[in-house]
Amino acid sequence: MLFRASAAICGAVVTFAVFAAAARGQDATVHSSAVVDQACGDALVGAASTYNPFQPGTREGGPETASGERYDPSAWTAAIKTSLREKFGGVQFGERPKYALVEAVGKKVIVKINDVGPLMPGRIIDLNERTMRHFDPGMEIGVIRDVKVMPLLGDYWVPGPVG
Repeated sequence: MLFRASAAICGAVVTFAVFAAAARGQDATVHSSAVVDQACGDALVGAASTYNPFQPGTREGGPETASGERYDPSAWTAAIKTSLREKFGGVQFGERPKYALVEAVGKKVIVKINDVGPLMPGRIIDLNERTMRHFDPGMEIGVIRDVKVMPLLGDYWVPGPVG
């Protein structure tokens, strides 16, 4: 009897967890511009470049980010300038990730800020390859000028393009 009750409770918990995850995924996969704009902090404007520590000749960083995650060129991530760390609520090893809205060339994307670094002068953010390809599909521009970066409040964001 006790085993059946435990199995029933376990089944109910698993069902609830799956339902909650599915509901969260449906609601959170695409954020509207209005929702994102309401959650934004003060905007920073500067230049954005890209980085990949696995490319030959890389000058900065390594495969492990400041958050402790491994660099992933296929994720929607970015590194902010070290002096902006506090503006984004930290970006520390083992802490929950921070998020930002990046806007340039008529496009918007939410990125997970998982790294910091001493970026080249004039640059405020380094985008990973996937994020840079969103703005520059052929990776031909190299540096995107007049990029607007706005810290997002909260930790419930799903990185990716904003619809």
